Amino acid sequence: MNKHLQIILLISGFIVLALAGCGPRKPAKSKISFKSVEGITFLEVSRKQNNGLTYNEYGFHLIPDWKLRFVSADSAALYSPQKGKFFNFPLALGTDSVFNIAHAFLKMKVLSKDSLVFQLLEAEGDSINLNKSRVTMRLFSEDYIKNKLHTDISVLQRATRQDTLYVRGLVAKANTDIKKAFAASQPVQLISTNPNVAVEKRKATPSLLDNKYSTDDDYLSPVYDIVIHKAYQDFDYLFEATIDAAGTWHYNKPLIGFLDDKVAEAAAIRATTGIMNTYLKLFLTTVSGQTLGMKHASIISVRVKGFVAAK
Repeated sequence: MNKHLQIILLISGFIVLALAGCGPRKPAKSKISFKSVEGITFLEVSRKQNNGLTYNEYGFHLIPDWKLRFVSADSAALYSPQKGKFFNFPLALGTDSVFNIAHAFLKMKVLSKDSLVFQLLEAEGDSINLNKSRVTMRLFSEDYIKNKLHTDISVLQRATRQDTLYVRGLVAKANTDIKKAFAASQPVQLISTNPNVAVEKRKATPSLLDNKYSTDDDYLSPVYDIVIHKAYQDFDYLFEATIDAAGTWHYNKPLIGFLDDKVAEAAAIRATTGIMNTYLKLFLTTVSGQTLGMKHASIISVRVKGFVAAK
């Protein structure tokens, strides 16, 4: 079945459920319309949890990054920074101010030519809970930002005092006990100081067209590929470490399965700990991760390959 048709049928199912039940049938609610704001470009200024924060205890950050334009009664466009242009998506309209765009179900709360406010609805299996949302998104029109607020989007997207205080508390805990490390919005930097050691941080590539919007893993679960030439032997390991606020490495665990082979696991731990304490600590400048300008302990994964031969 066509994906867009599935979306429309899913919304239609909610309409039926809303009308079913005991007692007198309630008048059908009309579908939401975006006719009054068609052609207006809206920029997302905030995306918040119900507690008003944009960060959680794991360092996950709700980043306001939508640039949205309603094109017609059945289509809307989202801007792709990577492609540098807008792409049109089917717009499915439901009752009770519910709509779907780019595989997200949303419920409109405020609709005007200056601003939009909607809630991100949660999917539960094959259903959408129309009354449950943990995230609220707020967008302002370009005209409202420029000509009425007389500011720019970067100012409006700045962290609030509430966010800053919350992150400061997380930083204090992580730097007291590295077991409370959390993801850094600006991840650890590993800079080679030796021509025989090369480092590359893996980077996700978002694509609106392929339904791959998120690059959260770039900071939530950063992975670094390190290649060492003129190593003592050929090797290939994957392990996890914590980098504290001073840029010091702390070994955590190997990231490969051993099928209960304790001998092989112990050997891998010895080898990767040794590689970390020699090659990585000696030949890399390690800059700790930070969030809102505050350095703190965070966890990284490392894929390190060694080759006896030179480059």
